[in-house]
Formats: sequence, C-alpha cells, structure tokens
Amino acid sequence: MEQIAIISDIHGNMPAYDAVLEDIQRRGIRRIFCLGDLVGKGPHSERAVDRTREVCDIVIRGNWDDFIVKPQTSPELQWHQNRLGEERMKYLSELPFCYDYWMSGRRVRLFHASPQSVYCRIQPWDSWEDRLTMFDNTDSTPSSCYVEGPDVAGYGDIHQAYMQHMDGKTLFNTGSVGNPLDMTSASYVIMEGEYKCREAAPFTIQFARVSYDIELSIQLAKDERMPLLEPYAAELRTAVYRGLQSKSKREGEQG
Repeated sequence: MEQIAIISDIHGNMPAYDAVLEDIQRRGIRRIFCLGDLVGKGPHSERAVDRTREVCDIVIRGNWDDFIVKPQTSPELQWHQNRLGEERMKYLSELPFCYDYWMSGRRVRLFHASPQSVYCRIQPWDSWEDRLTMFDNTDSTPSSCYVEGPDVAGYGDIHQAYMQHMDGKTLFNTGSVGNPLDMTSASYVIMEGEYKCREAAPFTIQFARVSYDIELSIQLAKDERMPLLEPYAAELRTAVYRGLQSKSKREGEQG
C-alpha cells in the first residue's frame, strides 16, 4: 500500500505550503501530486513554483497557471508576472491538462477544474447532471486510457474540500493549500492504495487539514507591497471569497 498526497491551489502562500509539506513529510508520504494554481493571489508565486518543481512528482495546469503566462494589461497580474520571470512562466505554460492512473483497480483522473477546461467550474451543489460531467472523456483528456471514463475524479479550483459518490463513481475536491474557502486551515487529500495497479485492492481517500500562521502570510504580503492585499487578507482570515479572480465559468466565483 502506498500513500499519495494530492495538493492544489497554493497561490503563492508559502507559510501554508510549508506547513502542508511538513505534515506530508511527518506522515512519511513520499509521492506528491499537484493539481495546479501554484501562482497568484498570494505574494510568492515564484517560490511556490520553485518548491513545487522540487517536491512534486506530477504537476498539472490550473486556471491561474494558464492565464498568467499570457499578455496582461492588469497591473495586479503584471505584478505577479514580474515576480515569476520568463523561465518559470515557460514551465507553467508546458504543464499538462490532467493525469490518469490506476490505483487499486480503480481508474483515477486528476485535473484542475473539470474535464472540459481549467475555467469550467463545478461546485458540490451543482446539478447531478453537471457533476456527472466530471467523469466525461473530452478532447482535453486522454480518452483512450479509459474508454468508459474514470472511476475516481479529483480536482481543485473551488477551494472547498468534499467527496461525493455518484452512480458507483467517486468525485472529490482537495480543497486549497494557500487559499481555503471552507475553513481557515490548509487542505489536501491523502489517497492510499496500490499505485499503478489494475487489480482490486484496498483503497481510501482521506482529507487532511493543517493549521498555519495566517498572520505571517498576510505580513509577508504587506512586506512585498502586494496589490489587492485587503481582500486577500480577508479571505485568509475568514475563508470567505472576496472577489480576487474573475476568470471562471460563472463570473464572481472563487478560484
């Protein structure tokens, strides 16, 4: 049996990221998958990218990772671009859309927001039909791997950890490491089973919550003179969305 830590939505918040990585190490977990949104919102996108390249076995592309590498006119987004630099943005631009693998006889697919797009957002309260689309094969997914789609679909993007069972399939969200919007503690998932094994074996999904120094994260953003500091600080302190991001399936949602 092997444990895999699945993290997402770091958003340049290094105190939260460090706390999660320490928890992962303390548990003896050696394999880490990242579901994107390394950058933006928080002050240290460049450090988040560098640390992720060091510690993660698999990294896929998030919506922030996707649009931050494109020309921007917003001073706030240009601030993050300037911190990243060309080489890191090139790395982000080359991240894959999703990752498929077998775990204890189950077909698992990980992506950032949905199989349709990094910008197509699905919430746990959306309709049954919309949530079932999370198991679809699309032009963006390697459908040849799973003709019938995955048995387990995992994603990030919405910053709210949950798990649901649907028609014999399992849908889960990791929550967010650096910008949780369900409770004020960093979140990630531990998946346990036989990695890359097509035969049935024990399989579990566990949610981990990790406390971190929120005021330190806010002070670091102040020290860097980060734009949009006030809504960022309010989100970290309250876990309530304050409108830092508008690129989404539905305008005004978090991500």
